[in-house]
Amino acid sequence: MENPPMIGKNIQKIRMRNSLTLNVLSERSGVSKAMLSQIESDKVNPTVATVWKIARGLGVDLQDLLDVEAGPKRKFVINRSEMSASLDTGENGVMIKVLSPLEMAGDIEVYILQFDSKCSLPSEPHYSGTEEYLTVLKGSVKVTAGNNTTELHKGDFLAYHCDIFHTIENASASPAVVHMVVRYYQQHHQKR
Repeated sequence: MENPPMIGKNIQKIRMRNSLTLNVLSERSGVSKAMLSQIESDKVNPTVATVWKIARGLGVDLQDLLDVEAGPKRKFVINRSEMSASLDTGENGVMIKVLSPLEMAGDIEVYILQFDSKCSLPSEPHYSGTEEYLTVLKGSVKVTAGNNTTELHKGDFLAYHCDIFHTIENASASPAVVHMVVRYYQQHHQKR
């Protein structure tokens, strides 16, 4: 028979890796500091409900605490082209293709934007601290974010905060294609 996983040591490793004190983890999880200390030293066997609270406090999946390795999970996520969503914004001549999978939404999102000539994509402010990264693949576009404006041509890259009103505009007579990454500020996740 296999030994049960050393949950206490896994909790401690993850807590230390995230530079959290027992006090902070106690506040985040709702589990007392004394109980956390006993669990980490494997003096008590916690209930599933307690382990779940601790996992939530650490911001990890329950499975991460049960894993003997307790190392960071390696990602290898494929989103096939036929699974990508395309959003035709209709009247303003902009086609948006979502390259990233749905489960990444609100963390990091990747898009291809196709602009017909003389059209624009205005956007309301995103969550505080959110950034957009644009690379022009074809044509040229003008980007305005708050008081800043610039013209970008094929191969140009721009990083800017998009937590203010912003617009991407194709003012030319030719179509334009832009690769865009939206990265949400981590604070947004911790409030959820």
